[in-house]
Amino acid sequence: MRPTAENARGIVDASRYLVLATADAEGRPWCTPVYFAHVGCREFFWVSSPEAVHSRNIAVRPEVGIAVFDSSVEIGTGQGVYMSAVAAELVDGAASTSALEVFSRRSLGHGGRVWTLDDVRGDSGLRLYRAVAEAHSMLAKDGRPDHRVAVDPG
Repeated sequence: MRPTAENARGIVDASRYLVLATADAEGRPWCTPVYFAHVGCREFFWVSSPEAVHSRNIAVRPEVGIAVFDSSVEIGTGQGVYMSAVAAELVDGAASTSALEVFSRRSLGHGGRVWTLDDVRGDSGLRLYRAVAEAHSMLAKDGRPDHRVAVDPG
């Protein structure tokens, strides 16, 4: 698979989970998969506990890395989309409502449920997060190991 905008969009659209890489205040790394929804491969939304390691890390260091890929393909044939992004808990009511519409639409498409503000506020134990991707890349597949090239998914 070549590193094109169309291929990047296809990978993101077909995947249900992204791998979120965070670091704490001292720089200790942490990564975790999260179910996600997105808008235009630029804005990514997920629901997590604010007590989860990645959520606590985002609160002190909002810069994150994101990888989206299909882990079921044969060895040597995989391709992924790699992103640098800035993440935060969404606390604005209007932005949260819009993001939850996106998240719910995808959730329903995968057999999940509709999410509401009540699900991510108060004593629910969950919060809504957003990461805005600043740069995208894919492997060049030109024989050089881990040679990434910039891709603009549009």
